[in-house]
Amino acid sequence: MTHKYPDMRIAVFAGSFNPFTVGHLSVLKRGLELFDRVVVVIGVNDAKQSAEDECAARVETLRSQLATLERVEVIAWSGLTVDAAKSVGARWLLRGVRSVADFEYERNLADVNRVISGIETVLLFSEPDVAMVSSSMVRELQRYGYDVSRFVPPEQEKVN
Repeated sequence: MTHKYPDMRIAVFAGSFNPFTVGHLSVLKRGLELFDRVVVVIGVNDAKQSAEDECAARVETLRSQLATLERVEVIAWSGLTVDAAKSVGARWLLRGVRSVADFEYERNLADVNRVISGIETVLLFSEPDVAMVSSSMVRELQRYGYDVSRFVPPEQEKVN
């Protein structure tokens, strides 16, 4: 299959994407820092015409909301996300995670996706409120090699 952009680094961001959901927009923007193009896939989860109409409406709404972001495409897809990735020439899936539990679940799923489809998964933490990040979560993120500098406040200068 010949793809529209054969030499670009393309990632797919899929799921119940809603720019008003905490963190999704930050994950998308971080994805644009890592990849040449990001394709947002909105899934059609039901074979009924009403589901397809609802999905089409969501796609159009999302396209207008993301119109200011260059290098983003929004498509509807009925089927597996990895198949959507292959259809647009993407070799990566972007997944947003909000907690260490999410991270563990998605990391295991990423291992399965890699073995079955050859598609790699990039896990990006959504921008949490720094006040909500516990020191144990910071240690856990460090364990997996994440840069946690934005969660650790700089040492305050001591006043004599």
